[in-house]
Amino acid sequence: MTSRPRPPYGRRLTATALGMATALTLTACGGGKASDGANGEGSASAAPQGVVTEKAAAAVMDKYEKVNNKANAALDEKLLGTVEGGQVYAMDKATYTLVPTFSAKDRKAYGKPFSYQDRQYVIPEKGTGDWFAVRASSSENAKSSVLLVFDKVDGTYKMVLSLWADSGEPFPELAVGQGGLAQAVSADTKVGKLAPSDVATAYEDLLATGGTKEGKSLASTEPVKNALKTYKKSSTEGGADGAATEKFFTKPPADPSVYALRTADGGILALFAASHTQETLLKPAYRSNASLVPSDEQAALGATRGAVITDEFQGQGVAELTPKAARITAVDFQHVDSR
Repeated sequence: MTSRPRPPYGRRLTATALGMATALTLTACGGGKASDGANGEGSASAAPQGVVTEKAAAAVMDKYEKVNNKANAALDEKLLGTVEGGQVYAMDKATYTLVPTFSAKDRKAYGKPFSYQDRQYVIPEKGTGDWFAVRASSSENAKSSVLLVFDKVDGTYKMVLSLWADSGEPFPELAVGQGGLAQAVSADTKVGKLAPSDVATAYEDLLATGGTKEGKSLASTEPVKNALKTYKKSSTEGGADGAATEKFFTKPPADPSVYALRTADGGILALFAASHTQETLLKPAYRSNASLVPSDEQAALGATRGAVITDEFQGQGVAELTPKAARITAVDFQHVDSR
């Protein structure tokens, strides 16, 4: 796998076997303005309430933005953990370890403050879960687009998924209920061949087997094509100029939480976590007089010279599920461990 610096507005290094991820643009706001807590009168008292009010969601975003910028500048993992959790925190902690391996230019860009603009709040109805999402753009690139998911971690709202999109496929239009609230659904709700909770397994099967098992259920999108190319290259060429074999193994994500929203066409937009390891193993003929040499990135994450190097990647993705197709439209992986 190779690594590439994420654009500055992302503030993470992305390590992916797939090269470029298909990008997304949100087309539906989803979350409306719920009451800010005042007692309503008449018909307003019967209106459905959101998981949070828009005012409360904005306060969570403001705090995240401020603390995230401060933590990035100081590479303060503990501080970052006060506003991040779940899958994203597992990925970003590894990035902090890798920042010293960046070029001087990229290190400077990583620590530069940025802000979220043009926010749109996607707030599900109360009683369907404790999470909400925010779609925004970056102060550093107005064309950038991100979907952030906030969930309660240890009783506090923290950002747990962060999916950037610059161009390419847009999100499907989201279903909006009474009061402009988004419609969250169970991750086990099956639409067509897959439920949101099945998508990560299907995706990882592409890398592990070339899609001979669960991966058969996925439509041919850019992320799927890239995963299959990676599998083909690893299974035919291997690593170390052919002196080693390369294999991928599915592993449980750091946080397996899956978030799902009903779309206007009756489908589901799934936001999921995924993870795998990549094992590079010297072939027997080379083990007596050669060894694998870790890259700077692998060494920073703990790898040493030897006959085998195992790299761990934690990631996240977006999929659109309809009765006709299961389409993964974006994936994003971070190199988090090497041994």
